[in-house]
This record gives sequence, C-alpha cells and structure tokens, in this order.
Amino acid sequence: MDLQALTLSVCQTAKRAGQYIREERSRFSLGNVERKHAHDYVSYVDKGSERLIVESLRALLPDAGFITEEGSAAYHEEPNCWVVDPLDGTTNFIHEYAPYAVSIALYAPATGSILLGVVYEVCASECYYAWKGGGAYVDGRPIHVSGSLIEDALLSLQLPYNSDAYKPTILKLIDTFYGRAASVRMCGSAAMSLCYVAAGRLDAYAEKYIGQWDFMAGALLVMEAGGKVSNYEGHDAFTEGNNVVASNGIIHKELLSHLS
Repeated sequence: MDLQALTLSVCQTAKRAGQYIREERSRFSLGNVERKHAHDYVSYVDKGSERLIVESLRALLPDAGFITEEGSAAYHEEPNCWVVDPLDGTTNFIHEYAPYAVSIALYAPATGSILLGVVYEVCASECYYAWKGGGAYVDGRPIHVSGSLIEDALLSLQLPYNSDAYKPTILKLIDTFYGRAASVRMCGSAAMSLCYVAAGRLDAYAEKYIGQWDFMAGALLVMEAGGKVSNYEGHDAFTEGNNVVASNGIIHKELLSHLS
C-alpha cells in the first residue's frame, strides 16, 4: 500500500466534503438540527457529508471497513478500516462558529496502528495530513509540535457532551492550569485541537467521552509531528478507548498527573 499516495487522495475527498459543508452552511437553519441526546446534535449536513466520504473511500480501498459517526457504513473485521467524522464540531457549525472539520483516518485494528490521517478545516480551508512514518503536513508544509514549557503553554481542555461525568475533572483541570499555564482554550472540535497541537499552535489537549472518529486522524498528526499521545492513564494504546491526551511531549507527564 502506497500510504503517501493514498493520503493525498484522501485529502481530495476531505476537501470535497468540506466544500459541500461550506455550501450547505450558507443556507442552513436551526430547523435542520436533530438532537441525538443531551447537547449532542446532528443535521442532514453531517449525514450528507458522510455519504459523500464513504462513497469516495470505498472506491479508493474497496476491501476496507468503516467506523463512522453517523453509522452509514460498518466494520466487519476487515484488516483495515476507515474511521470517519463527517463534521467534527457540529455545534460550532450550527452556530456558524469556527472551527469545524472533516476527519478521516485509516486504521488497522489488529495492531492498533493508525496508517494515515487527514483533517480538513472548513472555515480556514486548511488540510492537515499525515501517514505513518511520513511526517505531518498542512497544505504541503511540514509541521512540528512546540517546545513550550507549562508556564508558556496554551492548553485545549475540551468539554465533552457527558457533562455530569466529566464536570469534576474539567473543574479540577481549570483550577490547576488557569493562571499556571499561559492560558486555556476550548475550541469545540477534538480533531482541530489535535491538529493545532501538531502544528504548534496549541501545546496540549485533553478530552474524555469521545469517539474514535473524533481523535483518530488528529492523533496520528500529533505523533508524526513529534508529539506524544496517550490515554488518561498514560498508556500508548489509546485507539480503542474514549479518552486522549496529546501534547508536545515536554508537558505530557505534568498533564497526566492531574488526570489520573
């Protein structure tokens, strides 16, 4: 498998989905929104983007399965599977608030390896991509994580939908790092938080109660950009879980000490 060539083809798929999302946003209304459960929304745009992506990826790699947020395709124990979030940051999209993105990864479940990752940020029209062993890029430019220490770090501490379960953790994190780090942000998109860590715009990110489609592509970007990714317990085998910590590596241990 030529991962570099496949990654560049997936970039084109992500951009087409992004163009569809951009066009639909211009005529979108709140009446098009469905509630999946408390504070978790979906619209015809998420579903339309996913159908477009699945059709394109099936043509690229017919024997691969799928793990998709909206469930339009399935995984049946294939050696490789596409992990797709057709619109990461749906709440942002609904409110016309950047960022929101398309996230696509190719994953080998048997080994836990992420083979490639592509994230297309719709508002800024930026395409982030990486393949295993090939480095990380945005629009053809190599990217690398920052060298910041905690006192200079900009942290992304996200707010998952499972607010009751996560509230004690996020309140502790804010209490710990607000005023100690340079600042704290919540951008509303797991995929973009990870991309920003990979590009050195953010220095770390942590979130729990998220799906594989939220983090799979961005996690590879961070690792290929020289960063560190683990679960909240500090284990490298994070791909089958629902929680991710990503950083420039320098401040990873300190973050974990407050998550355990």
